[in-house]
Amino acid sequence: QVQLVESGGGLVQAGGSLRLSCAASGRTFSRYPMGWFRQAPGKEREFVGTMDYSGTKTDYADSVKGRFTISRDNAKNTVYLQMNSLKPEDTAVYYCGIRLRLFGSESRNIGAYDYWGQGTQVSVSS
Repeated sequence: QVQLVESGGGLVQAGGSLRLSCAASGRTFSRYPMGWFRQAPGKEREFVGTMDYSGTKTDYADSVKGRFTISRDNAKNTVYLQMNSLKPEDTAVYYCGIRLRLFGSESRNIGAYDYWGQGTQVSVSS
C-alpha cells in the first residue's frame, strides 16, 4: 500500500493562511493524481481540490477556488495545500488521498482515491 502522512494543521484567525503537507511513500509518487478532502464535525467528507499525475492540471471546489492552491514537490515526495483567506467555515479535518491510476486524471470523487492520510485538524476562529 501507499502511506500518506499529513501535517501542518492548527489554529488560525479568519483571514489568515496555513499550508498543509502530505508526504507520500513510494518512488512512483509523481505518476499518480492526488486529492484533498475535508470533513467538518457532523458532516460528510467533501471535495476540496485535486491535481492530475503531472501536477499541471488542477480542480477546486467552488467554496475554496481562488483561496486554496495545490502544489507538489516530487523531490520531497510531498503534496501541499496552501490555504489563504481562511474562513471559519473552513474548519475541518483535512485529508489527502492518492488515486492509484498511473498517469491518471484529477478527480472530485472520493471513491476514486485508494489510500488516505490520517487527517490534520484545521480550526479557523471568527
